[in-house]
Amino acid sequence: MRPEKVETLVVGGGQAGIAMSEHLRGCGISHLVLERARIAERWRSGRWDSLVTNGPAWHDRFPGREFSGDADAFPPKEDVADYFAAYAKQIDAPVRCGVEAVKAQKIPGRRGFRVETSEGVIEAGSVVAATGAFQTPNIPRVVPADCGILQIHSSEYRNPGQLPQGAALVVGAGSSGVQIADELARAGRRVYLSVGRHDRPFRRYRGRDFVWWLGVLGKWDDAEPEPGAEHVTIAVSGADGGRTVDFRRLAARMTLLGRAQSFHGGALHFAPDLAANIARGDANYLSLLDEADAFIARNGLNFPEEPEARVMEADPPCMTAPELALNPAQAGISAIIWATGFGVEYGWLDVRAFDEDGKPKHRRGVSAEPGVYFLGLPWQSRRGSSFIWGVWHDAKFIADHIATRRNYFAYRAGGP
Repeated sequence: MRPEKVETLVVGGGQAGIAMSEHLRGCGISHLVLERARIAERWRSGRWDSLVTNGPAWHDRFPGREFSGDADAFPPKEDVADYFAAYAKQIDAPVRCGVEAVKAQKIPGRRGFRVETSEGVIEAGSVVAATGAFQTPNIPRVVPADCGILQIHSSEYRNPGQLPQGAALVVGAGSSGVQIADELARAGRRVYLSVGRHDRPFRRYRGRDFVWWLGVLGKWDDAEPEPGAEHVTIAVSGADGGRTVDFRRLAARMTLLGRAQSFHGGALHFAPDLAANIARGDANYLSLLDEADAFIARNGLNFPEEPEARVMEADPPCMTAPELALNPAQAGISAIIWATGFGVEYGWLDVRAFDEDGKPKHRRGVSAEPGVYFLGLPWQSRRGSSFIWGVWHDAKFIADHIATRRNYFAYRAGGP
């Protein structure tokens, strides 16, 4: 059987793949999008039940379609999945669901790539890996698997009723960890939350959401994180209408701990860095307030004063005298939720586009292997790349690159 041929093959039918399809169509490039499940499947089945977006509806969207309802609300995950399915229909994206890319290789001696899929072989002039960065759950090898405690990644968590009776330990205090710990505490669970290094922006300040402030202050366009901050999480949440994350207030309903380090002697041991981590988050919070105030003054904006935003509550006992060791059995802990991020997984992509650690080698998504592209990576081109609107702009850059490369191949010496 002859292989199917397409100019560009996009692997992944989530927000990245749909954005890529829109821009490829705009450039007149024939393409096909493969999705191994349903469009935006990660939003439907790879998140907890109560998840909402971390940005308001007016901001976390593609330019060509608005969310229905309140523009300042934070859409729930099912609405987000429906949004992308509707967007794919709106742009007539050629998405083929239920098909998985198994192996992609350069075709020897000629242009293009041979891609084995679960439904046959496809030959493509270029390949866009639009599977994003949230592929392989990262669970540190700290607590032995046979310790008698349920251990799951945040991507497997759905709701409090899913966990066995007893207390819960949540490791990781970024957006996911904070929201899951808060939900468990509100459900009446005893909760321990391990807090590592993080940035802690305000949710709203002086009448504007933090996404607006990052926009007018030019921070979405930062090209790369500060040195040493590549893996620093962001403690921000859209849950319950959106609130500023305040670890001191959370400590009234749960026990905060430092960064999880090791497990020995029947106990989990934590670094003595809780106060320092929270202080660093406070500094990030206050510096953003300072920049916002300076912007208002410089531009003569009549925004309401909000002096209470700078008021910090007293440090709770778990900060002043932190627990450095915790025996799960004695504490009644029956479950550990690891909100510790993800790793990339490109085992299907057998090309020269990775470094020695298996990470993509690219510049703004254009890989070291001509004709191969990555889309949906954090900081792919800027801070905003991880957001829905950011991936849309990154996709445009890649589509333009593919179109330019096509034009070079179309050149004929001595032609008209």
